[in-house]
Amino acid sequence: MSDGAGGATPAARAGRPATGGGHSTFGRCLYAVLWVLCRTLAVSVFGFRVRFAEPLPATGGLLVLSSHQSHLDPLLLGLATDRRLSSLARSTLYRFKPFGAVITALDAVPIDREASALAGMKTVIRRLEGGAAVILFPEGTRTRDGQLGDVKGGFAIIARRAGVPIVPAAIVGAHECWPRTARFPRPGRIRLEFGSLLSPAAVAAMDDEALVAECTRRLAALDTRARAALGPPFATR
Repeated sequence: MSDGAGGATPAARAGRPATGGGHSTFGRCLYAVLWVLCRTLAVSVFGFRVRFAEPLPATGGLLVLSSHQSHLDPLLLGLATDRRLSSLARSTLYRFKPFGAVITALDAVPIDREASALAGMKTVIRRLEGGAAVILFPEGTRTRDGQLGDVKGGFAIIARRAGVPIVPAAIVGAHECWPRTARFPRPGRIRLEFGSLLSPAAVAAMDDEALVAECTRRLAALDTRARAALGPPFATR
């Protein structure tokens, strides 16, 4: 296990971002610069701490299943590990070409919200089959009260079709730093806990209901662990 500002596992080391293969020179350089700057800010402003139950796979498709507390979450997950993690982005964000170039360099997955849910799933599955690590927030929206919401089952179909492992992750403190009602974030303390992997074989062995129940249980346990690590007032919830 590892515990630190950025983790210290083979696939999740602190101190340097992943800049390797398959990306343009612009993308690698931009990612490296933004990673270092944002990680420094996250640690200094939010006291950002990360714990891994085991190393993340360094390569191959991976579904990161995370609780969703604030707009900070995709950024924090990406700063936790030196493996590049892809977040979903509305396709309309690509209309402004300079911004589209930036989020493309950051490995965002474009999703057309006006298209069917099936089309969005297929896009994510293709990215996973291509070896990417993709972040999904199974609650579907940010929490309103800082508590873990209902976990929806769409991820189960994606993980099973793509044949990839699932790693659960829970974020605590981000809601207090940037609740839905606030326009801007404020300083605070944030903890991110990564759990043990669910292998593709384990995923395939469970039906959707059982898989959702198991992932819900794991997310809740990680949420509790993160609150205990942060201490009051988080641990009293």
